[in-house]
Amino acid sequence: MLMFIVRRLFAAVGLLLVVTLATFFIFYILPQWGGESIQEMARQYVGRNTSPAALQGVIDRLGFDKPFFVQYFDYVKGIVVGTQYSNGTSLVQCNAPCLGYSFRNYTQVWPTILQYFPVTLSLAIGGGVLWLGFGVVSGVISAVRKGSFMDRFFMGISLTGVSLPVYFVGPLLALVLAYNNNILQVPSYTPITQNAGSWFAGLLIPWFALAFSFAALYTRLTRGGMLDAMNEDFTRTARAKGLPERTVIFKHALRAAIIPIVTIFGLDLGSVLGGAVLVEKSLSLNGIGSLAITSIGNQDFPTVAGITLFGAFFIIMANLIVDVLYASLDPRVRVS
Repeated sequence: MLMFIVRRLFAAVGLLLVVTLATFFIFYILPQWGGESIQEMARQYVGRNTSPAALQGVIDRLGFDKPFFVQYFDYVKGIVVGTQYSNGTSLVQCNAPCLGYSFRNYTQVWPTILQYFPVTLSLAIGGGVLWLGFGVVSGVISAVRKGSFMDRFFMGISLTGVSLPVYFVGPLLALVLAYNNNILQVPSYTPITQNAGSWFAGLLIPWFALAFSFAALYTRLTRGGMLDAMNEDFTRTARAKGLPERTVIFKHALRAAIIPIVTIFGLDLGSVLGGAVLVEKSLSLNGIGSLAITSIGNQDFPTVAGITLFGAFFIIMANLIVDVLYASLDPRVRVS
């Protein structure tokens, strides 16, 4: 088991390096290959009407005139050990992990991401608990009571959740439950360390909106996996031995059906941690996704590149955790 984890760790580190290379290439090299000169790229950071001296200063600060591999090495070195940037008047120390320096706002990217991250983390934790819990429970009930009213009811909710986009569900829930009837609090974010009650109440509608879309897929996957597992020989053998039906369902059938759920939950949670763009933007929550949209509109490429790496990190780590859970659920995975 230990060697399996070590192999997966090395693979995760290698994948992170590939992601940094792809991110650097897309944001810093591909525009030049598309015909954009380094002066035109620099002009995006200082505006159209500027002096040649100012343009050259930006080129020097971002290293656009250096060879590709030198630029990439400096980029990775900054992430690992930190680097220095010139803001025009002085040198700014960017400590590791240095994901870049925004010349639009004259701020470091990493502290900016950390400032917005608690909102996204709160959304991911609450929404993840809701969509996983509801999806698995409803899927198990639908499989055990196949063809019943409960089965049709949960499948109807699942179909509705798949059909309605989250940017429609979120504002609709806010309109009905908060603005018109005052049943729930208007979506907002209060730090949990400041007021746990306000933190919980303000995120209920975003959690419901996020969970409604994700839980639909979990219900269908759990139901399908349970139906397959309940028709397998090991389930029939467990029943023949006289085991209670609850033990057959939860200890044998559900354990076999949960593996694809573990996979998709890890990747979904990682993607939400990387930025729940639609929920945050539609409900006016200032998280990583909202920061990404704002940075794209401002052409703040260092911040967008930093958010891209930040999101990729969580997806890779989620995949690593899924691999480890796989090995614990199914020992045959360890030999692969």
